[in-house]
Amino acid sequence: MLPHGANYQEVARRFRWQVPRHYNIGVDVADRQRADGLALIYLDEQHREQRFSFGDIRHLSNRFANVLRAHGLSRGDRIGILLPQTPETAVAHVAAWKTGLISVPLFTLFGEDALEFRLANSGARAIVTDETGLAKLQAIRSRLPDLRSIFAVPGGGAIDFHAELGRAKDEFNAIDTVADDPAIIIYTSGTTGNPKGALHAHRVLLGHLPGVEMPHQFFPAPGDLFWTPADWAWIGGLFDVLMPAWHHGVPVLAYRARKFDPDEAFQLMARYRVRNAFMPPTALKLMRQLGETRRPGIEPRSIGSGGETLGGELLDWGRAVFGVTINEFYGQTECNLVVGNNAPLFAVRAGSMGRAIPGHELAILDDDGRPLSAGENGNIAVRRGDPVMFLEYWRNPAATREKFAGDYLITGDVGRQDEDGYFWFQGRTDDVITSAGYRIGPGEIEDCLMKHPAVALAAAVGVPDPVRTEVVKAFVVLKPGRERGEALAREIQGFVKTRLAAHEYPRLVEFVDALPMTTTGKIIRRELRQRR
Repeated sequence: MLPHGANYQEVARRFRWQVPRHYNIGVDVADRQRADGLALIYLDEQHREQRFSFGDIRHLSNRFANVLRAHGLSRGDRIGILLPQTPETAVAHVAAWKTGLISVPLFTLFGEDALEFRLANSGARAIVTDETGLAKLQAIRSRLPDLRSIFAVPGGGAIDFHAELGRAKDEFNAIDTVADDPAIIIYTSGTTGNPKGALHAHRVLLGHLPGVEMPHQFFPAPGDLFWTPADWAWIGGLFDVLMPAWHHGVPVLAYRARKFDPDEAFQLMARYRVRNAFMPPTALKLMRQLGETRRPGIEPRSIGSGGETLGGELLDWGRAVFGVTINEFYGQTECNLVVGNNAPLFAVRAGSMGRAIPGHELAILDDDGRPLSAGENGNIAVRRGDPVMFLEYWRNPAATREKFAGDYLITGDVGRQDEDGYFWFQGRTDDVITSAGYRIGPGEIEDCLMKHPAVALAAAVGVPDPVRTEVVKAFVVLKPGRERGEALAREIQGFVKTRLAAHEYPRLVEFVDALPMTTTGKIIRRELRQRR
């Protein structure tokens, strides 16, 4: 836990990492906690409520760990988890870690192509899902030879998750993992091709803690309760909220919402007296559209946000509506929560990502890996040896090597650090599209577009949008004999939407005769972005 201090410099100076040699996330967040402490408040789509203690999470995860072992899964095997914010999601992750498995979170809105790649690439031997996910899996099951066990909630033609738990014992001796043992694969956006699986060790939770504690006003404090609309399939939902909260014995509110509703978000925060929230920028922008009036019962102690800069107007709105300064933070799937703000500790400067979270060492480097002076734009980089840093890209040693330059991980983002130590994001060195808080890689979208029978060539870029920051725009070259038109554009949009995810489909489609290319055949996306 970050120590309280008179100023940022003192807190940073006093900070020391506490990463034991032997460590298991599942044991930490469930078995180590007080059994009667409240762990989870779950609301389903009909707003029916269930409450789970840490003792419940311990016993349920032990039962599922025994189920996994009975089905032949052993240390190092991968298990996909294709579920929204539900108790089963958390239980499956905790059980996987206790068993020494590697969990693979999967977004429920992924289409068949997106799921097939991630499951095949990870070599997942099992998966936990629901009726919606089961329908998608049935269409691709024959192409997933490694996948042996499908657990479903409810069963519906697969292994019944709850029936299996009902027959299992609630005592389990967790595998004795060390902090550097692999625990989870979180897939990044595919920027120049297919997504890459960032393999993280058990220590990744401990590495996240300072980046949660500082932006959330020295989290935890008595009475804290955490909530986020961010899906637990993303690192932001799972390791910015759920697991750090449980590490500290703090309850989490989980709500299974198919679509974010800003008015409903206010109601939830008031009804459950949410004290801490991680709100993606798009969610805040949608909530701002409802006005600037302070609502009864909205009394958060801290609100964090990350993914893009908020700007002065949104920060002012947050102070007026929530009564607190929204603290921005920065990171990425491979190395998360390394920069952030803490309003009581130092002044928040609108547009800045904040300062280095204590424990993390950052630098701005030129293209040759040399440190730059204050105020100069360069590559944002993080020094090796950081507990929050990933181990490697799964089955992709070449990409792993390219991610590092000497002693530093290169984030792929461009920024500067001012003389006071604040970091300022300038842009991306790759072509990642930031839409509604999601980082979307064009490579996977383009690969999907190329599967449409009418498409000869395709490119995807981000174009500005007032609410989503950016939306995906596709430039499409048609095959001979195919006619341009709105009907075909809608057909192509639907084709991508059902195969990848709703946030990845191109909201704009422009038919062109040719794409700008380099001499080596690479698409020059910056030229396409300039066309708007």
